[in-house]
Amino acid sequence: MPVKHKALHPDAPLKHSDHRRPVTRREFISQSFMGGAATVTGGSLLSLFSSSRAAYALSPDLQALVNSCGIATQGAGKIPFICFDLAGGANIAGSNVLVGGPGGQMDFLSSAGYSKLGLPGDMIPPIVNAGTQTNDFIDTSMGLAFHTDSAFLRGMTERMSLTTRSNTNGAVIPARSENDSGNNPHNPMYGIARAGTGGAGADGSLLGLIGSRNSDSGGNSMAPAALIDQANRPTKVDRPSDVTGLVDVGELVGLLTQADAVAVMESIQRISDMKLNNPGVQTQVSTDAVIKDLVRCGYVKSADLAERFGDPSQIDPAQDPLIVGPGGIFSTQEFDSDGEFRKTASVMKLVINGFAGAGTVTMGGFDYHTGDRSTGEIRDLRAGRCMGACIEYAARLGFPLMLYVFSDGSVASNGTTDDSVDGRGKGVWTGDNQSTAASFFMVYNPAGQAVLVGGTAEDQARHQQIGYMRADASVETSSSPAANNVNLLVDTVLLNYMALHGEQGAFTTQFPASGINSTALDTLTAFEPIVNGTI
Repeated sequence: MPVKHKALHPDAPLKHSDHRRPVTRREFISQSFMGGAATVTGGSLLSLFSSSRAAYALSPDLQALVNSCGIATQGAGKIPFICFDLAGGANIAGSNVLVGGPGGQMDFLSSAGYSKLGLPGDMIPPIVNAGTQTNDFIDTSMGLAFHTDSAFLRGMTERMSLTTRSNTNGAVIPARSENDSGNNPHNPMYGIARAGTGGAGADGSLLGLIGSRNSDSGGNSMAPAALIDQANRPTKVDRPSDVTGLVDVGELVGLLTQADAVAVMESIQRISDMKLNNPGVQTQVSTDAVIKDLVRCGYVKSADLAERFGDPSQIDPAQDPLIVGPGGIFSTQEFDSDGEFRKTASVMKLVINGFAGAGTVTMGGFDYHTGDRSTGEIRDLRAGRCMGACIEYAARLGFPLMLYVFSDGSVASNGTTDDSVDGRGKGVWTGDNQSTAASFFMVYNPAGQAVLVGGTAEDQARHQQIGYMRADASVETSSSPAANNVNLLVDTVLLNYMALHGEQGAFTTQFPASGINSTALDTLTAFEPIVNGTI
Protein backbone atom coordinates (compact mmCIF):
# COMPACT_ATOMS: atom_id res chain seq x y z
CA MET A 1 0.00 0.00 0.00
CA PRO A 2 1.27 3.49 -0.79
CA VAL A 3 2.36 5.47 2.24
CA LYS A 4 1.55 9.13 2.76
CA HIS A 5 3.71 10.70 5.39
CA LYS A 6 4.43 14.31 6.27
CA ALA A 7 8.06 15.03 5.42
CA LEU A 8 10.26 16.17 8.25
CA HIS A 9 12.21 19.40 8.04
CA PRO A 10 15.80 18.77 6.86
CA ASP A 11 17.11 19.67 10.32
CA ALA A 12 14.41 17.88 12.34
CA PRO A 13 15.65 15.14 14.70
CA LEU A 14 14.93 11.51 13.77
CA LYS A 15 13.35 9.46 16.55
CA HIS A 16 13.56 5.70 15.92
CA SER A 17 11.78 3.18 18.11
CA ASP A 18 14.36 0.55 17.17
CA HIS A 19 17.34 2.74 18.21
CA ARG A 20 18.45 3.57 21.73
CA ARG A 21 18.31 7.18 22.76
CA PRO A 22 21.35 9.03 21.37
CA VAL A 23 24.06 9.46 23.98
CA THR A 24 27.23 10.10 21.99
CA ARG A 25 27.95 13.14 19.85
CA ARG A 26 28.12 10.93 16.77
CA GLU A 27 24.63 9.53 17.49
CA PHE A 28 23.25 13.03 18.00
CA ILE A 29 24.65 14.09 14.60
CA SER A 30 23.50 11.01 12.66
CA GLN A 31 19.93 11.38 13.97
CA SER A 32 19.98 15.16 13.42
CA PHE A 33 19.70 16.13 17.10
CA MET A 34 22.91 18.09 16.55
CA GLY A 35 24.22 19.78 13.41
CA GLY A 36 27.12 18.18 11.65
CA ALA A 37 29.93 20.49 10.71
CA ALA A 38 32.68 20.94 8.26
CA THR A 39 36.10 19.41 8.20
CA VAL A 40 38.96 20.67 6.22
CA THR A 41 42.15 18.73 5.81
CA GLY A 42 45.50 19.42 4.53
CA GLY A 43 46.33 20.83 1.32
CA SER A 44 45.93 22.05 -2.07
CA LEU A 45 45.92 24.82 -4.56
CA LEU A 46 47.30 28.05 -5.81
CA SER A 47 46.40 31.28 -4.02
CA LEU A 48 44.04 33.26 -6.21
CA PHE A 49 44.58 36.73 -4.84
CA SER A 50 47.14 37.91 -7.38
CA SER A 51 45.59 41.37 -7.59
CA SER A 52 45.75 41.96 -3.85
CA ARG A 53 49.25 40.51 -3.74
CA ALA A 54 50.33 43.07 -6.33
CA ALA A 55 49.01 45.87 -4.15
CA TYR A 56 50.81 44.74 -0.99
CA ALA A 57 53.69 42.70 -2.39
CA LEU A 58 56.62 41.97 -0.10
CA SER A 59 59.97 43.34 -1.14
CA PRO A 60 62.16 40.87 -3.10
CA ASP A 61 64.56 40.25 -0.21
CA LEU A 62 61.74 39.38 2.18
CA GLN A 63 60.04 37.26 -0.46
CA ALA A 64 63.25 35.24 -0.66
CA LEU A 65 63.15 34.81 3.11
CA VAL A 66 59.52 33.64 2.87
CA ASN A 67 60.72 30.85 0.61
CA SER A 68 63.76 29.97 2.76
CA CYS A 69 61.62 29.92 5.91
CA GLY A 70 59.38 27.29 4.34
CA ILE A 71 56.27 29.48 4.45
CA ALA A 72 53.76 28.08 1.97
CA THR A 73 52.43 30.77 -0.33
CA GLN A 74 50.55 28.64 -2.84
CA GLY A 75 49.70 25.45 -0.99
CA ALA A 76 51.26 22.22 -2.21
CA GLY A 77 49.94 22.54 -5.75
CA LYS A 78 47.79 19.40 -5.41
CA ILE A 79 44.22 18.86 -6.58
CA PRO A 80 41.80 20.17 -3.93
CA PHE A 81 39.99 17.38 -2.10
CA ILE A 82 36.63 17.69 -0.32
CA CYS A 83 34.68 14.82 1.18
CA PHE A 84 31.11 14.66 2.44
CA ASP A 85 30.53 12.57 5.57
CA LEU A 86 26.78 11.84 5.62
CA ALA A 87 26.24 10.76 9.21
CA GLY A 88 23.71 8.04 9.91
CA GLY A 89 23.74 5.67 6.93
CA ALA A 90 22.51 7.45 3.80
CA ASN A 91 21.27 5.75 0.64
CA ILE A 92 23.87 6.13 -2.12
CA ALA A 93 23.48 3.05 -4.35
CA GLY A 94 20.62 2.68 -6.82
CA SER A 95 18.30 5.55 -6.05
CA ASN A 96 21.17 8.02 -6.33
CA VAL A 97 24.25 6.56 -8.05
CA LEU A 98 23.53 3.47 -10.17
CA VAL A 99 25.36 0.31 -9.09
CA GLY A 100 25.37 -2.87 -11.13
CA GLY A 101 26.94 -6.30 -11.47
CA PRO A 102 30.45 -7.35 -12.63
CA GLY A 103 30.05 -5.50 -15.94
CA GLY A 104 29.60 -2.10 -14.33
CA GLN A 105 26.77 0.30 -13.66
CA MET A 106 24.78 -0.84 -16.72
CA ASP A 107 25.04 -4.52 -15.78
CA PHE A 108 21.58 -4.23 -14.26
CA LEU A 109 20.38 -5.80 -11.02
CA SER A 110 17.12 -7.70 -10.55
CA SER A 111 13.81 -5.92 -10.04
CA ALA A 112 13.80 -7.18 -6.44
CA GLY A 113 17.28 -5.77 -5.99
CA TYR A 114 16.22 -2.33 -7.20
CA SER A 115 13.18 -2.51 -4.94
CA LYS A 116 15.50 -3.01 -1.97
CA LEU A 117 17.35 0.12 -3.14
CA GLY A 118 14.10 2.08 -3.07
CA LEU A 119 13.12 1.98 -6.75
CA PRO A 120 9.65 0.65 -7.69
CA GLY A 121 9.26 -1.50 -10.79
CA ASP A 122 8.17 1.39 -13.03
CA MET A 123 11.31 3.43 -12.21
CA ILE A 124 14.12 0.89 -12.54
CA PRO A 125 17.01 1.63 -14.95
CA PRO A 126 16.51 -1.24 -17.45
CA ILE A 127 12.97 -0.36 -18.51
CA VAL A 128 11.77 1.89 -21.31
CA ASN A 129 9.27 4.58 -20.46
CA ALA A 130 6.10 3.58 -22.29
CA GLY A 131 5.13 7.19 -22.84
CA THR A 132 8.39 8.37 -24.42
CA GLN A 133 9.84 5.09 -25.71
CA THR A 134 13.17 6.18 -24.24
CA ASN A 135 15.06 5.25 -21.11
CA ASP A 136 14.26 8.11 -18.78
CA PHE A 137 15.92 6.63 -15.72
CA ILE A 138 19.65 6.87 -16.49
CA ASP A 139 21.53 10.19 -16.47
CA THR A 140 25.17 10.20 -17.64
CA SER A 141 25.55 13.96 -18.10
CA MET A 142 28.40 13.90 -15.56
CA GLY A 143 29.99 10.68 -16.81
CA LEU A 144 29.05 8.65 -13.74
CA ALA A 145 25.54 7.22 -14.17
CA PHE A 146 22.90 8.50 -11.75
CA HIS A 147 19.23 7.63 -11.57
CA THR A 148 17.46 10.52 -13.28
CA ASP A 149 15.31 11.15 -10.19
CA SER A 150 18.29 11.00 -7.82
CA ALA A 151 17.97 13.68 -5.17
CA PHE A 152 21.77 14.02 -5.17
CA LEU A 153 21.67 14.60 -8.93
CA ARG A 154 18.81 17.10 -8.76
CA GLY A 155 20.64 19.08 -6.09
CA MET A 156 23.99 19.00 -7.90
CA THR A 157 22.65 20.05 -11.29
CA GLU A 158 20.67 22.87 -9.67
CA ARG A 159 24.00 24.47 -8.69
CA MET A 160 26.18 23.45 -11.66
CA SER A 161 26.28 24.94 -15.15
CA LEU A 162 26.04 22.70 -18.22
CA THR A 163 29.72 23.32 -18.96
CA THR A 164 30.70 22.33 -15.43
CA ARG A 165 28.68 19.13 -15.72
CA SER A 166 30.31 18.24 -19.04
CA ASN A 167 33.76 18.55 -17.43
CA THR A 168 32.85 16.28 -14.51
CA ASN A 169 33.18 12.51 -14.22
CA GLY A 170 33.05 10.03 -11.37
CA ALA A 171 33.33 6.49 -10.05
CA VAL A 172 31.35 4.43 -7.54
CA ILE A 173 32.68 1.88 -5.05
CA PRO A 174 30.19 -0.68 -3.66
CA ALA A 175 31.51 -1.22 -0.13
CA ARG A 176 29.98 -2.32 3.16
CA SER A 177 30.46 -0.39 6.39
CA GLU A 178 28.89 -0.77 9.81
CA ASN A 179 25.54 0.92 10.35
CA ASP A 180 25.38 3.96 12.63
CA SER A 181 28.86 3.47 14.02
CA GLY A 182 31.63 5.95 14.68
CA ASN A 183 34.04 3.01 14.46
CA ASN A 184 34.12 3.09 10.65
CA PRO A 185 37.56 4.48 9.67
CA HIS A 186 36.08 6.27 6.64
CA ASN A 187 37.87 9.61 6.79
CA PRO A 188 40.80 9.83 4.31
CA MET A 189 42.11 13.30 5.19
CA TYR A 190 45.39 12.34 6.84
CA GLY A 191 46.17 10.09 3.89
CA ILE A 192 45.42 12.86 1.38
CA ALA A 193 47.92 15.05 3.23
CA ARG A 194 50.69 12.54 2.41
CA ALA A 195 49.38 11.12 -0.88
CA GLY A 196 52.16 12.15 -3.23
CA THR A 197 55.62 11.18 -4.40
CA GLY A 198 58.02 11.61 -1.50
CA GLY A 199 55.14 12.24 0.88
CA ALA A 200 54.33 15.60 -0.73
CA GLY A 201 50.57 15.35 -0.47
CA ALA A 202 47.95 18.05 -0.09
CA ASP A 203 48.77 21.03 2.09
CA GLY A 204 47.36 24.54 2.39
CA SER A 205 49.08 27.91 2.41
CA LEU A 206 47.32 28.85 5.65
CA LEU A 207 46.35 25.59 7.39
CA GLY A 208 46.96 21.90 7.51
CA LEU A 209 43.80 20.13 8.69
CA ILE A 210 40.61 21.68 10.01
CA GLY A 211 37.33 20.09 11.07
CA SER A 212 34.03 20.57 12.81
CA ARG A 213 34.65 18.13 15.64
CA ASN A 214 37.29 18.03 18.31
CA SER A 215 38.32 14.57 17.18
CA ASP A 216 41.30 12.98 15.50
CA SER A 217 39.50 12.96 12.14
CA GLY A 218 37.66 16.25 12.51
CA GLY A 219 34.49 14.55 11.23
CA ASN A 220 31.82 12.01 12.17
CA SER A 221 33.67 8.86 11.08
CA MET A 222 37.11 7.93 12.35
CA ALA A 223 40.33 8.19 10.40
CA PRO A 224 42.33 4.97 9.86
CA ALA A 225 44.59 4.64 12.89
CA ALA A 226 47.68 3.99 10.78
CA LEU A 227 47.28 7.34 9.00
CA ILE A 228 46.70 9.63 11.98
CA ASP A 229 49.35 12.29 12.51
CA GLN A 230 48.73 14.11 15.78
CA ALA A 231 50.93 17.00 14.60
CA ASN A 232 48.35 17.61 11.87
CA ARG A 233 45.22 17.33 14.05
CA PRO A 234 42.25 19.25 12.63
CA THR A 235 41.34 22.74 13.81
CA LYS A 236 37.61 23.43 14.13
CA VAL A 237 35.95 25.29 11.24
CA ASP A 238 32.23 25.20 10.47
CA ARG A 239 31.13 28.76 9.67
CA PRO A 240 32.45 31.94 8.01
CA SER A 241 33.46 33.50 11.34
CA ASP A 242 35.70 30.50 11.97
CA VAL A 243 37.36 31.12 8.61
CA THR A 244 38.05 34.81 9.20
CA GLY A 245 39.14 34.03 12.76
CA LEU A 246 41.92 31.80 11.50
CA VAL A 247 44.15 34.81 10.78
CA ASP A 248 45.18 37.23 13.52
CA VAL A 249 47.67 39.86 12.42
CA GLY A 250 47.28 41.87 15.60
CA GLU A 251 46.12 45.47 15.99
CA LEU A 252 48.67 46.99 13.61
CA VAL A 253 46.53 46.46 10.52
CA GLY A 254 43.60 48.11 12.23
CA LEU A 255 45.68 51.18 13.13
CA LEU A 256 47.37 51.53 9.73
CA THR A 257 46.51 50.75 6.15
CA GLN A 258 47.36 47.21 5.10
CA ALA A 259 50.25 48.47 2.92
CA ASP A 260 51.68 50.57 5.77
CA ALA A 261 51.35 47.68 8.22
CA VAL A 262 53.34 45.43 5.89
CA ALA A 263 56.01 48.12 5.52
CA VAL A 264 56.30 48.51 9.31
CA MET A 265 56.67 44.76 9.80
CA GLU A 266 59.31 44.60 7.08
CA SER A 267 61.26 47.38 8.81
CA ILE A 268 61.06 45.55 12.15
CA GLN A 269 62.34 42.40 10.46
CA ARG A 270 65.31 44.22 8.91
CA ILE A 271 66.27 45.90 12.20
CA SER A 272 66.05 42.51 13.94
CA ASP A 273 68.09 40.90 11.19
CA MET A 274 70.85 43.48 11.51
CA LYS A 275 71.03 42.75 15.23
CA LEU A 276 71.03 38.98 14.73
CA ASN A 277 73.78 39.21 12.10
CA ASN A 278 76.09 41.04 14.51
CA PRO A 279 78.86 38.54 15.42
CA GLY A 280 78.77 39.78 18.99
CA VAL A 281 75.16 38.72 19.47
CA GLN A 282 74.97 35.20 20.89
CA THR A 283 71.86 33.56 22.29
CA GLN A 284 73.97 31.43 24.69
CA VAL A 285 72.11 28.38 23.35
CA SER A 286 74.05 25.55 21.72
CA THR A 287 71.83 25.75 18.63
CA ASP A 288 72.45 29.49 18.23
CA ALA A 289 71.92 29.49 14.45
CA VAL A 290 68.64 27.61 14.78
CA ILE A 291 67.32 30.05 17.39
CA LYS A 292 68.23 33.02 15.21
CA ASP A 293 66.47 31.44 12.22
CA LEU A 294 63.34 30.90 14.30
CA VAL A 295 63.33 34.55 15.40
CA ARG A 296 64.02 35.78 11.87
CA CYS A 297 61.32 33.60 10.34
CA GLY A 298 58.83 34.66 13.00
CA TYR A 299 59.07 38.28 11.86
CA VAL A 300 58.95 37.25 8.22
CA LYS A 301 55.81 35.20 8.82
CA SER A 302 54.11 38.15 10.53
CA ALA A 303 54.84 40.38 7.55
CA ASP A 304 53.71 37.70 5.15
CA LEU A 305 50.41 37.17 7.02
CA ALA A 306 49.72 40.90 7.03
CA GLU A 307 50.48 41.10 3.31
CA ARG A 308 48.24 38.17 2.35
CA PHE A 309 45.52 38.15 5.00
CA GLY A 310 45.50 41.62 6.57
CA ASP A 311 42.16 42.16 4.86
CA PRO A 312 39.89 39.41 6.30
CA SER A 313 37.48 39.79 3.39
CA GLN A 314 40.03 37.97 1.23
CA ILE A 315 39.18 34.69 2.93
CA ASP A 316 35.57 35.37 4.01
CA PRO A 317 33.15 33.16 2.03
CA ALA A 318 30.28 35.51 2.88
CA GLN A 319 32.03 38.30 0.97
CA ASP A 320 32.91 36.24 -2.10
CA PRO A 321 30.51 37.23 -4.93
CA LEU A 322 31.10 33.89 -6.63
CA ILE A 323 29.61 32.19 -3.57
CA VAL A 324 26.93 34.57 -2.22
CA GLY A 325 24.72 37.13 -3.88
CA PRO A 326 22.92 37.80 -7.18
CA GLY A 327 25.53 35.98 -9.25
CA GLY A 328 26.62 33.60 -6.51
CA ILE A 329 26.11 29.87 -6.08
CA PHE A 330 23.92 30.61 -3.05
CA SER A 331 21.45 33.45 -2.81
CA THR A 332 21.83 35.76 0.17
CA GLN A 333 18.61 34.39 1.65
CA GLU A 334 19.80 30.77 1.29
CA PHE A 335 23.18 31.56 2.78
CA ASP A 336 21.73 33.45 5.72
CA SER A 337 19.05 30.87 6.54
CA ASP A 338 20.83 27.52 6.08
CA GLY A 339 23.81 26.55 8.22
CA GLU A 340 24.71 23.65 5.91
CA PHE A 341 25.24 26.10 3.04
CA ARG A 342 27.40 28.36 5.22
CA LYS A 343 29.40 25.37 6.38
CA THR A 344 29.94 24.09 2.84
CA ALA A 345 30.91 27.56 1.65
CA SER A 346 33.48 27.89 4.43
CA VAL A 347 35.12 24.60 3.50
CA MET A 348 35.14 25.11 -0.25
CA LYS A 349 36.48 28.68 0.10
CA LEU A 350 39.50 27.45 2.06
CA VAL A 351 40.15 24.28 0.11
CA ILE A 352 39.66 25.35 -3.49
CA ASN A 353 41.60 28.58 -3.00
CA GLY A 354 44.52 26.58 -1.59
CA PHE A 355 44.38 27.99 1.94
CA ALA A 356 43.66 24.40 3.00
CA GLY A 357 43.99 21.47 0.65
CA ALA A 358 41.32 18.98 1.58
CA GLY A 359 38.17 19.13 3.64
CA THR A 360 35.31 17.12 5.08
CA VAL A 361 31.80 18.49 5.28
CA THR A 362 29.93 16.48 7.91
CA MET A 363 26.15 16.59 7.44
CA GLY A 364 23.85 15.03 10.02
CA GLY A 365 20.44 13.40 9.92
CA PHE A 366 21.01 10.64 7.35
CA ASP A 367 19.70 7.84 9.56
CA TYR A 368 16.40 8.49 7.77
CA HIS A 369 14.57 5.15 7.81
CA THR A 370 11.49 6.85 9.21
CA GLY A 371 8.83 4.78 7.43
CA ASP A 372 8.56 7.30 4.60
CA ARG A 373 10.66 8.36 1.62
CA SER A 374 10.14 12.11 1.74
CA THR A 375 12.44 12.79 4.70
CA GLY A 376 15.40 11.13 3.02
CA GLU A 377 14.69 12.76 -0.34
CA ILE A 378 14.71 16.25 1.17
CA ARG A 379 17.97 15.62 3.01
CA ASP A 380 19.62 14.05 -0.03
CA LEU A 381 18.54 17.02 -2.14
CA ARG A 382 20.22 19.49 0.21
CA ALA A 383 23.37 17.35 0.31
CA GLY A 384 23.38 17.34 -3.49
CA ARG A 385 23.13 21.12 -3.55
CA CYS A 386 26.17 21.34 -1.28
CA MET A 387 28.13 18.86 -3.44
CA GLY A 388 27.22 20.75 -6.60
CA ALA A 389 28.20 24.05 -5.00
CA CYS A 390 31.73 22.76 -4.38
CA ILE A 391 32.14 21.57 -7.97
CA GLU A 392 30.70 24.77 -9.42
CA TYR A 393 32.98 26.92 -7.26
CA ALA A 394 36.00 24.98 -8.52
CA ALA A 395 34.78 25.56 -12.07
CA ARG A 396 34.34 29.29 -11.54
CA LEU A 397 37.90 29.52 -10.24
CA GLY A 398 39.27 27.27 -12.96
CA PHE A 399 40.70 24.60 -10.65
CA PRO A 400 40.21 20.83 -10.61
CA LEU A 401 38.52 19.12 -7.67
CA MET A 402 38.10 15.61 -6.30
CA LEU A 403 34.91 15.25 -4.26
CA TYR A 404 34.34 12.07 -2.21
CA VAL A 405 31.01 11.03 -0.60
CA PHE A 406 30.61 8.33 2.07
CA SER A 407 28.27 7.32 4.90
CA ASP A 408 28.33 4.92 7.82
CA GLY A 409 26.22 2.02 6.56
CA SER A 410 23.08 2.42 4.47
CA VAL A 411 19.33 1.77 4.38
CA ALA A 412 16.91 -0.49 2.52
CA SER A 413 13.25 -0.52 1.48
CA ASN A 414 10.59 -3.23 1.83
CA GLY A 415 8.93 -2.14 -1.41
CA THR A 416 6.15 0.02 0.04
CA THR A 417 5.96 3.34 -1.80
CA ASP A 418 5.53 6.90 -0.60
CA ASP A 419 3.29 8.74 -3.08
CA SER A 420 3.51 12.14 -1.41
CA VAL A 421 4.95 15.06 -3.36
CA ASP A 422 8.35 14.73 -1.71
CA GLY A 423 8.18 10.93 -1.59
CA ARG A 424 7.98 10.94 -5.42
CA GLY A 425 6.40 7.48 -5.61
CA LYS A 426 9.60 5.74 -4.49
CA GLY A 427 10.21 3.07 -1.86
CA VAL A 428 10.14 4.04 1.80
CA TRP A 429 13.24 3.46 3.88
CA THR A 430 12.33 0.89 6.50
CA GLY A 431 15.62 -0.06 8.16
CA ASP A 432 19.41 -0.03 8.23
CA ASN A 433 21.20 -2.36 5.82
CA GLN A 434 24.98 -2.26 5.46
CA SER A 435 24.90 -4.69 2.50
CA THR A 436 23.44 -1.96 0.25
CA ALA A 437 26.18 0.58 1.02
CA ALA A 438 28.47 2.34 -1.44
CA SER A 439 30.71 5.39 -1.72
CA PHE A 440 31.48 7.50 -4.77
CA PHE A 441 33.75 10.27 -5.95
CA MET A 442 33.49 12.97 -8.60
CA VAL A 443 36.36 14.57 -10.48
CA TYR A 444 36.05 18.03 -12.01
CA ASN A 445 38.70 18.94 -14.59
CA PRO A 446 38.61 22.41 -16.20
CA ALA A 447 40.60 21.07 -19.17
CA GLY A 448 37.92 18.50 -20.02
CA GLN A 449 36.17 15.45 -18.60
CA ALA A 450 38.56 12.99 -16.91
CA VAL A 451 39.18 9.91 -19.07
CA LEU A 452 38.44 6.47 -17.67
CA VAL A 453 41.18 3.85 -17.67
CA GLY A 454 40.62 1.12 -20.26
CA GLY A 455 41.00 0.50 -23.97
CA THR A 456 37.39 -0.51 -24.58
CA ALA A 457 34.00 0.63 -23.37
CA GLU A 458 33.66 -2.60 -21.40
CA ASP A 459 37.00 -2.03 -19.65
CA GLN A 460 36.10 1.55 -18.83
CA ALA A 461 32.76 0.47 -17.34
CA ARG A 462 34.63 -1.79 -14.90
CA HIS A 463 36.89 1.09 -13.88
CA GLN A 464 33.95 3.45 -13.34
CA GLN A 465 32.49 0.95 -10.86
CA ILE A 466 35.19 -0.51 -8.62
CA GLY A 467 33.66 -3.78 -7.43
CA TYR A 468 30.02 -4.74 -7.86
CA MET A 469 26.74 -5.89 -6.31
CA ARG A 470 24.91 -9.18 -6.56
CA ALA A 471 21.61 -9.22 -8.42
CA ASP A 472 19.75 -8.82 -5.09
CA ALA A 473 21.54 -5.47 -4.43
CA SER A 474 23.95 -6.81 -1.83
CA VAL A 475 27.62 -5.88 -2.08
CA GLU A 476 29.68 -8.77 -3.44
CA THR A 477 32.31 -8.80 -0.72
CA SER A 478 34.93 -10.49 -2.91
CA SER A 479 34.56 -8.01 -5.78
CA SER A 480 37.25 -5.58 -4.61
CA PRO A 481 39.57 -5.08 -1.60
CA ALA A 482 37.34 -2.17 -0.53
CA ALA A 483 34.08 -4.14 -0.60
CA ASN A 484 34.28 -5.48 2.96
CA ASN A 485 37.07 -3.46 4.57
CA VAL A 486 36.70 0.27 5.26
CA ASN A 487 40.46 0.74 5.72
CA LEU A 488 40.99 -0.59 2.20
CA LEU A 489 38.16 1.61 0.95
CA VAL A 490 40.17 4.62 2.19
CA ASP A 491 43.30 3.20 0.54
CA THR A 492 41.38 2.87 -2.75
CA VAL A 493 40.41 6.54 -2.55
CA LEU A 494 44.01 7.56 -1.79
CA LEU A 495 45.22 5.50 -4.76
CA ASN A 496 42.77 7.26 -7.05
CA TYR A 497 43.81 10.68 -5.72
CA MET A 498 47.44 9.88 -6.48
CA ALA A 499 46.50 8.52 -9.91
CA LEU A 500 44.94 11.85 -10.86
CA HIS A 501 48.46 13.30 -10.44
CA GLY A 502 50.14 10.43 -12.29
CA GLU A 503 51.70 9.27 -9.00
CA GLN A 504 49.97 5.93 -8.46
CA GLY A 505 53.33 4.18 -8.85
CA ALA A 506 54.40 5.68 -5.51
CA PHE A 507 51.35 4.34 -3.64
CA THR A 508 53.01 1.29 -2.10
CA THR A 509 55.98 3.41 -1.04
CA GLN A 510 53.82 6.04 0.63
CA PHE A 511 51.42 3.54 2.18
CA PRO A 512 53.49 0.40 2.78
CA ALA A 513 51.06 -0.92 5.40
CA SER A 514 48.15 -0.99 2.93
CA GLY A 515 46.54 -4.37 2.34
CA ILE A 516 46.10 -3.60 -1.36
CA ASN A 517 48.33 -5.84 -3.45
CA SER A 518 50.63 -3.89 -5.75
CA THR A 519 49.47 -6.02 -8.69
CA ALA A 520 45.88 -4.81 -8.16
CA LEU A 521 46.58 -1.07 -8.38
CA ASP A 522 45.63 -0.73 -12.05
CA THR A 523 42.30 -2.52 -11.59
CA LEU A 524 41.37 -0.19 -8.72
CA THR A 525 42.21 3.03 -10.60
CA ALA A 526 39.34 4.86 -12.28
CA PHE A 527 40.92 7.70 -14.27
CA GLU A 528 43.94 8.65 -16.30
CA PRO A 529 45.96 11.54 -14.78
CA ILE A 530 44.50 15.03 -15.17
CA VAL A 531 47.61 16.86 -13.90
CA ASN A 532 51.30 16.01 -13.93
CA GLY A 533 52.40 15.76 -10.31
CA THR A 534 51.37 19.27 -9.25
CA ILE A 535 49.18 22.02 -10.62
